[in-house]
Formats: sequence, C-alpha cells, structure tokens
Amino acid sequence: MSKKNSNFVCQSCTYLTSKWMGKCPECGEWNSFIEEVYISKGRDPSGMTPEIPVAKTLKEIELQDFPRQKTLIGEFDRVLGGGIVFGSLTLIGGEPGIGKSTLLLEVFGKLSNNFPNEKLLYVSGEESAQQIASRAKRLGIKFENIYILHQGNLKQIEQQIEKVRPKFLVLDSIQTTYSEEVGTAPGTVSQIREVTYKLIEISKQRGISTFVIGHITKDGSIAGPKILEHMVDTVIYFEGDQFGHYRLLRTIKNRFGNTNEVGLFEMKEEGLFEVKNPSQFFILDNIEGSSGRSLSCIMEGTRSLFVEIQALAVENKYGTGRRTTQGLDTNRVATIVAVIEKFLALPIGYSDIYVNVVGGLKITSRDVDLSILASLVSSYKNIPVDDKTVFIGELGLSGEVRPVPNLQSRAKEMSQLNYKRIVTSEKNAEELKGKHNIEIIGIKTAAEVLRFVQ
Repeated sequence: MSKKNSNFVCQSCTYLTSKWMGKCPECGEWNSFIEEVYISKGRDPSGMTPEIPVAKTLKEIELQDFPRQKTLIGEFDRVLGGGIVFGSLTLIGGEPGIGKSTLLLEVFGKLSNNFPNEKLLYVSGEESAQQIASRAKRLGIKFENIYILHQGNLKQIEQQIEKVRPKFLVLDSIQTTYSEEVGTAPGTVSQIREVTYKLIEISKQRGISTFVIGHITKDGSIAGPKILEHMVDTVIYFEGDQFGHYRLLRTIKNRFGNTNEVGLFEMKEEGLFEVKNPSQFFILDNIEGSSGRSLSCIMEGTRSLFVEIQALAVENKYGTGRRTTQGLDTNRVATIVAVIEKFLALPIGYSDIYVNVVGGLKITSRDVDLSILASLVSSYKNIPVDDKTVFIGELGLSGEVRPVPNLQSRAKEMSQLNYKRIVTSEKNAEELKGKHNIEIIGIKTAAEVLRFVQ
C-alpha cells in the first residue's frame, strides 16, 4: 500500500514544516513555502529484507580506476579532468542563451563518431525534437546513433532509456522534468530531489554517462536547492556574455579530477569553437603607441590568461566625476583612483573615468590593480605604456604594492611569449629573481609606477 503525505517546503533553503508559514524561520525568505505531496511506499510485497552493507577497513576495500573517454573537444575534456567518466552524473549550469544545449550537442556529435556502435539519447523538456534536430543539422552533426526525445515525464523517460539503452544521456533541463510520485509542479525542491535521485540510480546501475542542464537564478547560482549540487559528481558553470563571443567553462565540483580548471570557447554562427591560444585571446593585436592601455596576467584555474586593461580619463564638465566599468568592480576602480590622487598627486578624481577589460572578461581578483593604475595614469597623462611590460600586483589603501600568489607559472609563460619585463611587488620579485629569462622589477609603492609611464 502507498500512502499520500503532505508537507510545506521552503523553495529557498528546503526547510520543512507541516503548516504553511509566511516567513521561513531558517533563511528569512517571505512566501517561499509550497505544499508538496509525495507518496510514501509501504513494505516490499515480496517480504524480502534488503541487504545491509557491512563496514570494511581501508585494507579490505578494493581500489577502482575510473576510465575516461575523451570527447576530442580539448577544452571540455580539460574541464572534466581528462575526459568523461563512465556512469558519472554531470550538472551544467548557465544563463539562458549562453550555449549549454549547443555545447552538449557538439559533445554528442564527437561521441557519436567515437562510439559508432553505441546509442546516445538527448531528452529535452523545453524544445521540440524538430528544434533540436534543426540545431544539430546547423552544427553539422550526423544522426546515425543519436536519439532525440521531447519529454518531461520521468517515468516515460525511464521507459525510453530502457528501450534505447544509451551509453550517454543528456537531460535538458532538470527544472522541466517531473515525477508523478511527487504532487508538485516541475522545478520545486521535491521534484528536483526526486528526479536527481532517480538519475543517479540509472547512471550508476547501467553505466550511463549523464549530463544534466540546470537553469540559474538572478544571483548566478543554479536554481533549486544546494542539495542538487551535492548529489551529482561534477558541477560545471558556463559563463560569459550571451551577446559577446567568448564563453568560459568553469568546474565548481569534480569528484574525479581537479576543480581548478577552465575551458575557453568562442561562439560563432557555426557553433562553439575551442580557443587554442587563450593567453593571447584577450589582447588586441597592436597596442603600441596608444595611451590608456596596459597588460596584466591572471590565473583562471591552473591556466594563465593575459588581459588588456583599457582606461579613459577625460575632463568632466558637470562637477561630479563619472565612474563606468566593464568587467571590473566599480568600487575597486574608485579605490584605485583615490590611491592615485593621494600618493601620485594627480587630480584625476575630477575626471570622468571609464575602465574596460578587452574581450568582455569579468575579473574579480586584485592581481590587476597595478595594471588598472598604469592604464589610468597613462590615459590621464596621454603617454603610452610599453606593450612588452606586464603589471601584476595588488594595491593597498596606504599606497603599498602587495604580493600575489601563483606568479611562478605566469612568469614562465611570459618569458616564453617574449615579454620584456614584469612589474610586481618587491616580495614577488625576490622570489622570482634569477629563475626566468625575463626582467622582473619589484616596486614598493604605487608612486613608482610613474617611471613606467613617462
């Protein structure tokens, strides 16, 4: 016998209560409780007692290797830690229109060539089979062993998996898939939890490598409870401006590999293309002789990315200086402007200031503080900065230049790309002294940057 039960669940933090409440006592959200009906199943009619697992010592446990299959999309394999692990469940999140479905269709296209005798199933609850087929045709993907299904009912999806017996599975998306055993709308906490549990069971028992697409909320996190991210094996975010031309694939969680990996793609009419040389991707070909530009180098996972910081300081005619940034924190730029006024004695605060990262990249680290300062001073004085000089360092409120981590690998790549010098903190310069074939200049205060802009 099965029995129906009803509870109210907070859709923000999964707090459970037997009665509706206006405000969640756990997370403080208002009107976030939804009644969720679920069916509790009775005893197994066969009367058999399930096998109880027995604890083992580390010595008794047999270690298992996780074989990987490369997709031949280098940036995607890099983010996964070397390739797809059979029987794993991977969650991919990103903004609408960013290219999640396109990416996974291209992955399926590569896998269909690598596994011509295996079947691949693409399940979509949002787009029709005709829409998916049209996109696949535009991407030049063949259909010999790729099956398309438009369905949101979990039970019917499971029946199709049993019938097709695929080696790889895509579910687009977790928020549109629902189980009939849970009496709530798709996308609620109970539905997401139930669907994910079932997908894990299917993937592990049948050895199916499963990719699940998840929507994200306004704050940039994957919609639904955090338990969703805890349950899956790998969590990947697909980032970038949907109106721009670059995409960044970033690993947040990976049970089978490193979480500090990123992959870079370029969006074109024909689909997504790997960026083979990401170090030069965010730098214009020729910056020689132009003021208001300087170079820096940041770390994205284990990869070094060279970025160009552009700044424009113009005379203000209305009394209040304007601050506009793209790809950088506006408050951080305002702090650097204050440091310039205080310690470099330049009245730049009265100007309208615009700062931009070339290529649309968003930078949250403070490794580019010195580069922002150099670009602002260069624009204000209308004097160009040497395009073979790279500025890496954090600025303090007292005008001091602070060291940054992981400069060793960046210096190695800079020397290979024929840059002349690195301007950084004295501490970083001492650590790198004599280790690389590149001039490393250590400075103590922000005012010392002036000698590179004259």
